[in-house]
Amino acid sequence: MSLEIVHGAAKAVITETGAGLQAFEVDGVPFSETYGYGETPPFGSGAVLVPWPNRTAGAQWHLNGELQQLDVSEPARGNAIHGLVRRLQWTVVEHVASSISLEVEIEPQAGWPVRLRTTISYSLDDTGLTVTHGVYNVGDRATPFGVGTHPYPRAGNNATDDCTLRLAATTVVSLDSARMVPDGPAVPVAGTEYDFLTARPLRDVHLDTPFGGCLPGEDGLVRHVLTGPSGGVELWADPDFKWVQVFTPGEFPGRGRAIAIEPMTCPPDALNSGIDLIVVEPGQSWAGRWGITPIRT
Repeated sequence: MSLEIVHGAAKAVITETGAGLQAFEVDGVPFSETYGYGETPPFGSGAVLVPWPNRTAGAQWHLNGELQQLDVSEPARGNAIHGLVRRLQWTVVEHVASSISLEVEIEPQAGWPVRLRTTISYSLDDTGLTVTHGVYNVGDRATPFGVGTHPYPRAGNNATDDCTLRLAATTVVSLDSARMVPDGPAVPVAGTEYDFLTARPLRDVHLDTPFGGCLPGEDGLVRHVLTGPSGGVELWADPDFKWVQVFTPGEFPGRGRAIAIEPMTCPPDALNSGIDLIVVEPGQSWAGRWGITPIRT
C-alpha cells in the first residue's frame, strides 16, 4: 500500500512496506525517480536502511566479542546488505495532510540479538521534503548501529547525463570489485576522479562509490547538489550523515540513466570496522534528518 502527503503543489508517496520514498514532485515535476504501484522498488529505490546501510562483509560481525551471523541477503557476494527493515510492514503512527510518521520494531533474530524500534517521518513544506529518522533502544544492552536511505533525487525533467553533480564529500573509499566492501581506508578526493567538491558533469561518469568526510556548511547542514539546464535538486542532511553512497544505474525503469545519492551515518561494513557507528544505551534514542529541496529556475 502507498500513502500520499500533499502541501500546496508538492506531493510525496510513501510505501507501507519498507516505509520508502516512492515519489516526490512539485507542480507535477518529479524531483525523485519513481516506479509503479505494487512494483518492487527498482535498484532499492527509496529504501530505508537500518540498522546498517550498505553491506556487512561475509554477513558476519561481533557484538561484545560474540560472533553474529546475519542472513546472507546478497548471496552473489556473500554479504548482508541494507539492514533489516526494508521488507517489513511498518505501522502508520500519524498521517495528516502534509506529513506521515511510521514505525517498526527490529526483533532479536539471527545475527542481530538486540531489539530496536525505528521510526521515520516524512513532511512537506514550502521548501520541499524533510525526512526524520529515529532509533530507540528498547533492549537491555548498548547497541551500535547505522542509518542510511536510498533516494534517487532527480533534477526535474532534465536528463541525468545533462546534469552536474556537487558533493560535500572530501574522502572516498575503494571497494573490492568482487565483494563490494572496503579494501582500504578512506583517502582524500583531491586530485582524483572522485573529486566532486566542485560541480562536475555526469555524462560518462559511472559510480557505485562510498564517499566520506562530508562537510557541513555554515548552516550546519551537509549539502549535495544535482543541477540541470532547467533547474536542479539539493539533498541536504544533518552532520551525522558523514557518508554518502553515489550510484549511477544505466537502466532505471522508465528513465534510463539515474542517480542515487544515499546519505549514510557510516561507511560500508561499519559493523566490522566500527567507523562512525552510533551507539544507543538501553532506554536512549537517536534522531537525524535529511531532505530534498527543488531548485527551480
